[in-house]
Amino acid sequence: MKIARLKYCLALSLLPALSGCAQLGYYGQAVQGQLSLLQKARSIDSLIDSPDTPQQLKARLQAAKQVRQFAVDELGLPDNRSYRNYTQLGQPYVLWNVVATTRLSLTPLKWCFPVAGCVTYRGYYKYDAAQEFARQLRSEDYDVRIEGVPAYSTLGWFNDPLLSTFIYAPDASLARLIFHELAHQMVYVKDDSAFNESFATTVEQAGVQRWLSKFGNDTMRTNYEKDEGRRRDFLALLQKYRSKLEALYKSSADDQEKLRGKADVLQALQLEYQSVKASWGGYAGYDRWFAEPLTNAHFVSISTYHDLVPGFQAMLAKSGNFQDFYRSVKQLARQEKPARTAQLQLLAQQQKTAGTL
Repeated sequence: MKIARLKYCLALSLLPALSGCAQLGYYGQAVQGQLSLLQKARSIDSLIDSPDTPQQLKARLQAAKQVRQFAVDELGLPDNRSYRNYTQLGQPYVLWNVVATTRLSLTPLKWCFPVAGCVTYRGYYKYDAAQEFARQLRSEDYDVRIEGVPAYSTLGWFNDPLLSTFIYAPDASLARLIFHELAHQMVYVKDDSAFNESFATTVEQAGVQRWLSKFGNDTMRTNYEKDEGRRRDFLALLQKYRSKLEALYKSSADDQEKLRGKADVLQALQLEYQSVKASWGGYAGYDRWFAEPLTNAHFVSISTYHDLVPGFQAMLAKSGNFQDFYRSVKQLARQEKPARTAQLQLLAQQQKTAGTL
């Protein structure tokens, strides 16, 4: 699609939602940010063939090309132009998402958009713009976190390119990210971030295991298992303290007592993280999570990306192959949100019970 035509289509799709200067400004930066990614994109093959492309980048593009084909051949993910081009960016993340909650709740604010529906974040292509929106929310007494995002999916509307923000990740991490974003093109339900992200997380995890079995070596598998072990430890730590906060907020304590208790819980989390980090031999990969003062907003993505994963894993195990799994997920997606969530929770419990017998 030519850029002029693309710009017209983007603007047209946003018109029903535009109201007020603030909304116009937000959507304007979104349109310009997406256009910039697509305008700068070059095909992987042309970059690999070019003598001007650095050898390190060529190697990463070749690895991504192999992962992309594996996604089609072995995982049944969409065979389209996404992740077959590459865009070089001059910043560490493609987007910065702003996430917010009230001071005594873990329930995130939601923002609604024409295509994606209602989601628990608001994304900005420039860090300064994310900071400005975060300041506005904090002035209204919300807990806020700014999250750097290395990649995102346009759900198949456009040809999402590989980005410099993640191309130099280790092979298994690169595969994980590509599988996750392509999964969003396979199944996406408006207004249900937990369903969408937990489904994509399930696909990425199962996909990486298959990819490692076929292309990994002992070193890659060992490093991946170490990474997975640290991730499990970190998630368990966050879930432990999220539960403490949930119990506190449901208690009969008054608001001032809850605020004092909240500060104590978050300080305890910081201290225990240092112990967990020491058990990893000082691995600092999760330090960035603590880059901003801890708030309720820090716990939003934990529930969004992981709470429903056990249910999807049970569905995948029951399905036996990815195509049957996708069909089952699409059928489940047609149900109302409470019904599909309950079904996933039931499947997870059944799987857990069966595992203990």
